Amino acid sequence: MRRFVLPAVLLAAFVASTAQTIVIAVLPAIARENHVPASAVTWALTAFMLAAAVANPVAGRLGDLFGYRRVLLTCLGVFAAGTVVCAVSRSFPLLLAGRAVSGVSAGVFPVAFGLVRQTVEQPRRPQTIAALSAMFGLGGSAGMVVAGPVRDAWGTAWLFWPLLALALVAIVLGALAPRDAATGGGRVDVTGAVLLAGALACLLLAISESRVWPLAVVVPLAAAALALFAVFTVAELRIAQPLVAVRLLRRRTVATVNGVTAVIAAAMFGAVTMLPRLVQDPAVFGKSATAAGLVLVPMAVVMLVATPLAPRLSGRTAVRLGAGLAVAAFALLACVHDALWSVYVANVLVGAGYGLCFAALGNLVVDAVEPRHTGMATGVNTIARTAGGAVGAQLAAALAYPTGFVLFALVAALAVVAAGAVAPRYSADR
Repeated sequence: MRRFVLPAVLLAAFVASTAQTIVIAVLPAIARENHVPASAVTWALTAFMLAAAVANPVAGRLGDLFGYRRVLLTCLGVFAAGTVVCAVSRSFPLLLAGRAVSGVSAGVFPVAFGLVRQTVEQPRRPQTIAALSAMFGLGGSAGMVVAGPVRDAWGTAWLFWPLLALALVAIVLGALAPRDAATGGGRVDVTGAVLLAGALACLLLAISESRVWPLAVVVPLAAAALALFAVFTVAELRIAQPLVAVRLLRRRTVATVNGVTAVIAAAMFGAVTMLPRLVQDPAVFGKSATAAGLVLVPMAVVMLVATPLAPRLSGRTAVRLGAGLAVAAFALLACVHDALWSVYVANVLVGAGYGLCFAALGNLVVDAVEPRHTGMATGVNTIARTAGGAVGAQLAAALAYPTGFVLFALVAALAVVAAGAVAPRYSADR
């Protein structure tokens, strides 16, 4: 039943991306409820991100080997279990455990791309991949918009029960979707998975805790990440069935798309993180967390409008146009950040830029590899997006308003330039 594929993967991606950001706007409230310091409560986000970073390439590779639908359902099932733990938790350690388990939901992204590539006909595939890519931003925005009102009205537990309901619907839809053809005959590279998990954990911890932990801890973590990535690369080049095909990632098209993804994610996620803080700042607007979340609504709406336009342009053109809109938005905020109209205009521009960029990048990474490598390649691309977003979020938290917006405008401008190196058409020798 192919008609169930699209709603299943879109809902799964929406749930996973919403789950990541659902706690951001209410972290102060969670800290008060659990009697933990502000420096510790951010682990409610960090635990999810760490699990998500590890789940992406592993789930993608498992999907390539054993079938994307099967892995999609498994990731959703694990997410459902973790979400129940979050909803019923009465202690911060239990909440962290639930968030870590829920982070496995991020594995739905690479397997969703693989399932779409196998089951959706070519004429509809670019639009479907664009819509799937847009779920990153749409779900992420939804998480930040609804968290404040939901928590204020019904309590923290109700941040998670609706996500559980949506996940169960996605499981039913996925179960009704047709089974895809697995390549089979392979094995999971356990050594590579352990090395990559260690490298990603060290990297994301060094990024996410850089403002809290001393340099004596952050620098060794960053060094350990580099060392583990080096060992991982050597190990992957020496085995016949690696977790990540390093040689494939060195192709010009794949490497450039991943680089552009990380850069534009840093700019977009940084600005999106800074905007609610700006709106809540008593010295600027002094709005509530609920009002700050609602400011992001135009961004999500415009994102939905812009996403279907991306496949009508070349991938390179869509990325450059989207990044250019981001430059305009951040430049506006750098000049005028104390008037609410400028925030709304910037949200519209960022929404259009986000929709165009990530819809195009999703299609570019899928088209840049053979079908049997779809899960692996999109998993690595998702890691690039996660790492870039983590860097942007930390910069947003550390910088003042004009300086931060100027920096994000420069980063987005770098993405405009870098996108020019993306090959307009895939060739196996790139």
